[in-house]
Amino acid sequence: MTEQKPFLEAPSAALAHLGIAMTDWNTDFARFEAEIAPFMTNRSGIPHGGIYAMILDTAMGYSGAFTGDMQDVRMTLTLSLTVNYLSRPKGARLIAEGRRVGGGAKTFFTEGRLLDETGELIATAVGTFKVRS
Repeated sequence: MTEQKPFLEAPSAALAHLGIAMTDWNTDFARFEAEIAPFMTNRSGIPHGGIYAMILDTAMGYSGAFTGDMQDVRMTLTLSLTVNYLSRPKGARLIAEGRRVGGGAKTFFTEGRLLDETGELIATAVGTFKVRS
């Protein structure tokens, strides 16, 4: 039996520029990860909250875009995003997980969690997204 390769998509230009990559994607779920780099940090030396929001927004949007077919690409648009900043990373890697938790064919609802590799919960988010036609 051969091992099934994960269904992954190459990063957009913005994600590639920041070093954010998809590491898991399947029905109602997406995970993106990035090594914390000096250019991501704010005046306090920790990643800027905008980086947290971007990686969470990305994971959550992709969680409702999975089709299982690389030829059937589903694009999404953020309608609403609320981020709760809880802690600072203790490790060196950001891990964002998005889950589609409800909605219909055109509009869906998500929850997201941002952790580091130590398990530190850095931020949570909720969002509403629209499937673009």
